[in-house]
Amino acid sequence: MQHRTVQDLMTHGVVHARPDTPFKAVAAMLTNNDITAVPVVDDRNCPIGVVSEADLLRHEAALPDPEGHAPALRLGPRDRGRAEADTAGGLMSAPAITARPQWNIVEAARAMDRHKVKRLPVVDETGQLVGIVSRSDLLRGFLRQDTAIAEEITREVLHRTLRMGPGSVDVTVTDGVVTLRGKVGTRSLVPVAVRLCRAVDGVVAVHDELGFDVDDSEAGAAETPYADGVSGSTGRQ
Repeated sequence: MQHRTVQDLMTHGVVHARPDTPFKAVAAMLTNNDITAVPVVDDRNCPIGVVSEADLLRHEAALPDPEGHAPALRLGPRDRGRAEADTAGGLMSAPAITARPQWNIVEAARAMDRHKVKRLPVVDETGQLVGIVSRSDLLRGFLRQDTAIAEEITREVLHRTLRMGPGSVDVTVTDGVVTLRGKVGTRSLVPVAVRLCRAVDGVVAVHDELGFDVDDSEAGAAETPYADGVSGSTGRQ
């Protein structure tokens, strides 16, 4: 199976700032390019942080209310320093959490979730900036057509990987939700098929309605026919 990677989804021409880029220049970058954040790079073009709209708004929120309606924000020393900064280097969130071009969607999504960030600068093997990938980029994978998902599962998962014959398992996909109906050879093959289908790009969930010919689980093995003629389960229908 071919899975889309960060390389396939990322924005290649990345708008970026330098540590000494002024506050207003950063704000102009965001506004003029209709983006919500820019990576900050050093002299080697390696990301060292990210400045987002939230960082700029923190700066504005820390200013005194000119009409005196709102009390002053209480910020810790670190946040106070960032709120009072006037360049990208002072405003940025650091260090930069980065991704690699060869990562798959799951790896990138887990990194975003673990670090609570909305985008990842993408770096090559030398650490230099080559792109940026956002949450919305990753979500594009779920816009894949149901017919394309069903075709890949049938061709790549069932036939090529699991060596199942045509017609043994019926695959239907509705809004990314896969339903598997039919019968496989052994009970242990059921979770394998489900797991492989779940890994196909664009799959939201997998509903298992599979039966099996032979129960090769430990419980099933205890009930299989023995030489004394005792017989057991033949699998679910």
